[in-house]
Amino acid sequence: MTDISHENVPSRARRRFPGISSRAYEHPADRSALVALRRLTGFDTVFKALSGLLPERSLRLLFLSDSVRVSEAQFAHLHDMLRDACYILDLEKVPPMYVKQDPQPNAMCIGMDEPIIVVTTGLVELLDEEEMRAVVGHEVGHALSGHSVYRTILLFLTNLAVKVAWIPLGNVAIMAIVTALREWFRKSELSADRAGLLVGQDIQASMRGLMKIAGGNHLHEMNVDAFLAQADEYEKGGDLRDSVLKILNVLPRSHPFTTVRAAELKKWSETRDFQRIMDGHYPRRDEDKDASVSDSFRESASHYADTVRTSKDPLMKLVGDIAGGAGDLGGKLRDKFTGGGGGAKGGAGGSATTDGGGTPDGPQNPEEGPRKA
Repeated sequence: MTDISHENVPSRARRRFPGISSRAYEHPADRSALVALRRLTGFDTVFKALSGLLPERSLRLLFLSDSVRVSEAQFAHLHDMLRDACYILDLEKVPPMYVKQDPQPNAMCIGMDEPIIVVTTGLVELLDEEEMRAVVGHEVGHALSGHSVYRTILLFLTNLAVKVAWIPLGNVAIMAIVTALREWFRKSELSADRAGLLVGQDIQASMRGLMKIAGGNHLHEMNVDAFLAQADEYEKGGDLRDSVLKILNVLPRSHPFTTVRAAELKKWSETRDFQRIMDGHYPRRDEDKDASVSDSFRESASHYADTVRTSKDPLMKLVGDIAGGAGDLGGKLRDKFTGGGGGAKGGAGGSATTDGGGTPDGPQNPEEGPRKA
């Protein structure tokens, strides 16, 4: 990593956020976990000690020897975007960035000691300048939050789970940790999407980038409003069986589904929290040491309570009804699982004959990192 120079400012006027803390844009679930980890005495020392067991050095050598390092001489436009992103988020040092030959659109930020950013040729060729700027900001957001440490651990554990799959119960224990890390990491991706918006400061570019990741370079065939409508349909559609299938589909993934990411980012861009950041009112990095763990957990709990209360998902609505003391839970469960509200009193009510949903994604290749930028 090299010291950042602020000689090159963003190519168009963008607001800068001096001393901004990652707490300003972190998803409540992500923030509560990170605040707790940062307050643990000796946490950094323990994970630094683990670095000898992790494939970080091997990965660094691999990218250095078999990828193209971004600089003023190579992929200069990406180099400028990277410096711009670090300038806007006031990241002290510019992480090394590499371009890896891979037709799959992908990006990741990994590293225990110092983060490195890797983007694939598929992503570079897919996105225009403003869309790519949001992705670079996304990865710089990961670096500022310290997500690269946990991403590296997740890659290591995922790879380890494959190697010890033959040991009775060994894989079960590791996969339990991996599953928990994936749930946290999915929330951290929502945080990084917000960082990308703070860097690009163009919600339409962020939306276009996510649509392209989902549907390829066919913008003339796609529409932002229709894409967001898919997310709404996904959330509220079906019955309890579909709710369970949604959970099963997302469990193996390190990233939320693309339509969900788009909807979450659009929603955040319209909040007072986002506007306050843009107006210059945000938590500062030098205040991180004083951040309250209990306050962060309360914010996280409040967020999940609001999610349950406002969700259109059948399972979440049922949970809300139960929490609110709704009557006739047996009838509600029967109707939800059969997908019908009528015909219940007469005996044989109508029910679907086939299950919806598809096959959950399998575990991703650890060497490839997280999919979908």
